[in-house]
Amino acid sequence: MKKNVKNLGLLSVLFSGLLLNLTIFAKDSKQEPKLKAERDPAQMQRRLEKEVRHELVMLPYYDVFDNLAFKVEGNQVTLLGQVSRPTLKSDAENVVKRIEGVEKVSNEIEVLPLSSNDGRIRLAVYRAIYSQSALQRYGLRAVPTIHIIVKNGNVTLEGAVANEADKNIAGIQANGVSGVFSVTNHLQVDK
Repeated sequence: MKKNVKNLGLLSVLFSGLLLNLTIFAKDSKQEPKLKAERDPAQMQRRLEKEVRHELVMLPYYDVFDNLAFKVEGNQVTLLGQVSRPTLKSDAENVVKRIEGVEKVSNEIEVLPLSSNDGRIRLAVYRAIYSQSALQRYGLRAVPTIHIIVKNGNVTLEGAVANEADKNIAGIQANGVSGVFSVTNHLQVDK
């Protein structure tokens, strides 16, 4: 009986030591990639770009009538684009400032002027584009991929589509809306 208790004690000490070594190894293996990323500027830049993109897309009031873009240069982020609500501009800056590794944020986001006519055009262009059967799939995401920017009756389409035909259909639909002065189609075709 005493021999079994002694063996159990010895086993528990060995098992505890093994667990401690595994815990230390797990912590070290988690830190090693992070340390490598901090030493490699290109990898750090890719990480920052990914985190900035994620934070901007997750903003609660970011929608189809806003266009957010950014540039990452080292540890500095420049925010670009247009928003229909002034609070979205400050919200974007605030979430990016909190990202680990970002030291400076330059906020160059344009706040679009308030206009009931522009509001009407936004909705009409939205209906014209997303009611088209070929383009409906782009509207199924939380933030649709075709963004409609309206400033003083001028429409700019931003975002991405799968092919050139979809890009052309979106431009034609936007051009057909009453009250639109011009349409600039900046939609990118995914490769």
